[in-house]
Parts: sequence; structure tokens; C-alpha cells
Amino acid sequence: MKLLSVIFLLLFPVFSFADINALGIPAVTFQQTDTGGEYTVTIQILALMTLLSLLPAIIMMMTAFTRIIVVMAILRQALGLQQTPSNQVVLGMSLFLTAFIMMPVFDKVNEVAVQPYLNETIKPLEALERATEPMKEFMLAQTRETDLNLFVRISGRKDLLSPDETPLHILIPAFVTSELKTAFQIGFLLFIPFLIIDLVVASILMAMGMMMLSPIIISLPFKIMLFVLIDGWALVMGTLANSFGTI
Repeated sequence: MKLLSVIFLLLFPVFSFADINALGIPAVTFQQTDTGGEYTVTIQILALMTLLSLLPAIIMMMTAFTRIIVVMAILRQALGLQQTPSNQVVLGMSLFLTAFIMMPVFDKVNEVAVQPYLNETIKPLEALERATEPMKEFMLAQTRETDLNLFVRISGRKDLLSPDETPLHILIPAFVTSELKTAFQIGFLLFIPFLIIDLVVASILMAMGMMMLSPIIISLPFKIMLFVLIDGWALVMGTLANSFGTI
């Protein structure tokens, strides 16, 4: 519930029905007709439903999800397992690990924004501003300075004196770019030992004259055995969690 409250506050504070009259945008209007009357849903509901469709993109772009899902996909490719674990399992692992890594950030958002907003001590726009600060701190901590400077330069902004002043529309693409770079670096390191096994097996098969036998079939059980013996899942999960430096 805490996670859902944080996401709802980040996406929809301006659509709070408790403050709808203060915003001057009625959710439902009543029109008098000859037969009585009818209620008309305003464009606000359409905007609300549109924002709901953007929820997966918000999760991917502003959290640890991008790095985790890319590393998991590369790991599965390195093992030579095209459909194992299945996409549902990989997605589920990535989502729960993302929630685990982001929980300190969500706790802070809940403390400084969600609870005061639910207690009606602050307005929706102030709650949104407070909620974005912990998210910006998290993204800035994971964003390379070169990537941030790149998007600042592209945007043409010359009034930003420090990274803390970076607006979200510049910070988010810089953050995603840095996440992709980090994910591919981790994936490269994961790929090396399995690639060595493939090369050794292929060399042995070539020396034995068994060129018609696919090296992938022979190397697959050895790669799985190596991954299990070194407790690979725990190492990958621990490395991903520690790479964010938030726990």
C-alpha cells in the first residue's frame, strides 16, 4: 500500500477529488434537460486514464528497474537459456528487487509527502514537489556527470548552477542513459566466464573432429553447473542491490 500511495502521489496529486473544487476543474458536471438531467464526465477523467497507461514507463524510467531487467536479460542470454527463466519470472524478480532497492526512497517520499498529504496538512502541488525531491536525489546519485551534461547541453539550459537544479525532463533521460551503460557493463562482466566455457568446449570438439556437434549443447550443462556452484543468483542479486548504494 505504501508503494501504491507513493506512485499515486507522483502521478495524480493534481487530480485529487478532495481538492477538485479548489483547482476549479469539476470531475462531473450536471446538465438540466427536459426529461430531468444528465451527468457529463469531463476531460479530466480522460487525462487520468491516460496517465494510468504511463505507469509502466514511469516505473522503468525513474527507478532501478531498467538496470535490473537488462542485466537479467543479458544473464539469461549468457547462460544460453532462451526461455528459462521465463519472461514472467524475470519480470517478477526485477519488480520485487526494484521494490527492495527503492524502499528507502519510497519511505522518505511517504514520510515527507504522502503522510502530510493524507493528513491534509499540505496541498497536492506541494506534496508533488516534496515527493520528487527524494526521487531526484536517487537519480542524481546514479547518473553520470557526462550524461547529465550531455542532456543539459542539448536542452540549451545555461541557468543551471548545480545538478540539484536539474529539472526532471532533463534528469530522467540522463538517468536512463547512465542506467543502460551500467547495465551493459555488468552484463559484459557476467558474459566473460560463460564465453570462456563456450570457447573451451568448442576447441575440444574441434580437436576431436566433432564439428557437426553444436558446442552450445555440450557447454550448457557446464555453464549451469558453474552458475549453481558459485551461488550465481545470490551473487547477481547482491551485486545489483549493492551497485545502487542505497541499502
